[in-house]
Amino acid sequence: MDGVQPKLIIHGGAGGHLQSHEGEEKVRKILHSVVEEVYDSLLSGVKAREAVIQGCQLLEDEPIFNAGTGSVLQSDGQVRMSASFMDGERQRFSGIINVCRVKNPIQIADFLQDQEDRVLSDYGAAELLRQINIPSYDPLIDIRLKEWMQDRTAEFHKAMAGVVAEEELALPDETRRGTIGVVVLDRYGKIAVGTSTGGKGLERIGRVSDSAMPAGNYANKQAGVSCTGIGEDILDECLAAKIVIRVTDGLSLKDSMLRSMQECRDRQRDLGAIAIDQTGAIAWGKTSEVILAAYHNGEVIGDTIDWNNEELVGYC
Repeated sequence: MDGVQPKLIIHGGAGGHLQSHEGEEKVRKILHSVVEEVYDSLLSGVKAREAVIQGCQLLEDEPIFNAGTGSVLQSDGQVRMSASFMDGERQRFSGIINVCRVKNPIQIADFLQDQEDRVLSDYGAAELLRQINIPSYDPLIDIRLKEWMQDRTAEFHKAMAGVVAEEELALPDETRRGTIGVVVLDRYGKIAVGTSTGGKGLERIGRVSDSAMPAGNYANKQAGVSCTGIGEDILDECLAAKIVIRVTDGLSLKDSMLRSMQECRDRQRDLGAIAIDQTGAIAWGKTSEVILAAYHNGEVIGDTIDWNNEELVGYC
């Protein structure tokens, strides 16, 4: 199929409100910039796979987000990152779990798409990095180190680190969740999705995120979904795969997202999701206070940063 109007939606996490209007505008500017750059690539004929990797790398390179540079620390003070990619056309999943000292975890997930073994954990990931000569990189930034040090001295009473790295740390009773994700429909009618994270932060050593699993990142020919929020909640719902399967079984994307979010709210989950289907419909949903997402619907760029707190689902 050729001549389809490309569509794109990305996210930079979900959770509580950002601390300031300046913080909101900074996130909006970055998200819009990434959408514009990736959408220009799609218009030039770049395929879904390449566009997703491009978008994820751009977001991983932004220190404000909890993925790649800017990732949070686990309880032992080590940055461990996870990412996955799924090609909807081939319905093929690949991922990397708890990889250290790499700039773009999504790059490794992309490489594994064409390998026999397509999901690797920490030791295997480190060996793969050496084999394919990806240079070592330290993704740690000062704000994330400060979070960890405060936690070590019992001054940082949060269940999770901040969804974004703001200059002023969040209030002690706030909890936030961080991930980045990209969902694309290209001009050839193909769907792909990628998700990357530094984890929830301050967690038990070796804890595994939903971002490297089909629960948090899933696509087929009919739809693609990237999730963000409390990883364990997303795993319990198998959320990304559930939404895609509902679309495949005949529900509209809007209704699939709405039914899934209603179930999540009923079970007191804390999460969000973004999605695109083969018709070009775009949807997003959340049970958290906010989801930091932006999209291009083929005509204009929009975002969800000021989206009504009481709504579960938005679409265009």
